[in-house]
Amino acid sequence: IFTDTTVYEFKILRKRLKELAFLNKGLQISLKDEREGKEQEEVYLQNGGIIDFVSSLNEGKDAVHDVIYFAAEKDDVQVEIALQYTDTYTENIMSFANNIHTHEGGMHETGFKIALNRIINNYARKNNLLKDNEDNLTGDDIREGMTAIISVKVPEPQFEGQTKTKLGNSEVRGICDTITGAGLGEFLEENPSIAKKMIEKSRNAARAR
Repeated sequence: IFTDTTVYEFKILRKRLKELAFLNKGLQISLKDEREGKEQEEVYLQNGGIIDFVSSLNEGKDAVHDVIYFAAEKDDVQVEIALQYTDTYTENIMSFANNIHTHEGGMHETGFKIALNRIINNYARKNNLLKDNEDNLTGDDIREGMTAIISVKVPEPQFEGQTKTKLGNSEVRGICDTITGAGLGEFLEENPSIAKKMIEKSRNAARAR
């Protein structure tokens, strides 16, 4: 219900439309303000999609490696994931379902995190980057310094939570787990030097903890 004093904030619209451009690569969106004294126009187009999204979020930070990206479709659910480690100590994971920012996470984010923990620890054990007497790396250790975007397109999304920003489709967890496991596992095998840097950063986080 709009009141008589509704005012559109250009900066709020800008933030959301830039987000949509990142989530839909190749889509051009124009925002034009025709109000007197506030005339301005901006055009948003991101051909790199969520790869550019991660790069934008990490602007000004020292990246440990180039953005890792993988995407696949399973049972009509489309999954796109991009991630990058920086030399910071904070975790920044943003998830989206059908272009809606799922602030409270949900099954897609859970599936990603489960696969991430499994693949990183398995790779570290297999390549003797974790000693027999060392515990597995925890999720918090592994995600320290990570920026990631998880974007899924689900035919019939079920949103939960007070603000309806948590994805509840249980089947999406397994799909994201499978796709993350395959994509990240393949990347680590093909890029051992980057894998070593990622695991060493996680080990440093564990030691600090």
